[in-house]
Amino acid sequence: MQRSLLLLGLLSLLAGCASKTPDSTGAAAVGTGYSATGNASYYGAKHHGKKTANGERFDQNALTAAHRTLPFGSRVLVTNLRNDKTVVVRINDRGPFVRGRIIDVSKKAAEQLDMIRAGVAPVSIKLLRP
Repeated sequence: MQRSLLLLGLLSLLAGCASKTPDSTGAAAVGTGYSATGNASYYGAKHHGKKTANGERFDQNALTAAHRTLPFGSRVLVTNLRNDKTVVVRINDRGPFVRGRIIDVSKKAAEQLDMIRAGVAPVSIKLLRP
């Protein structure tokens, strides 16, 4: 009996550790299979050299991005839904803080997505590696 209670307690503890944190879209941001769609924007020269949320300096020429909840260092595949161009970025900052946007990419990433002229583009994002 005591052994069963111990096992039940251990399983309850493990179940609590496995919970996922939802982002603003209601999708789980941590774990395999995370994906979302929405608008992306980019940031460049105005922020170049300033500290990001993870403490490193922002480099507009690196393939990085800001996301509200994904862990720093996560690799994310971003696809521009207007032209199917893709880029893999590393999350190193928090944001975007504009309603309806799900990711802010660096200028270099925006160039690869061919969204510089538009400034904002509909995208899908998929977590490749947390």
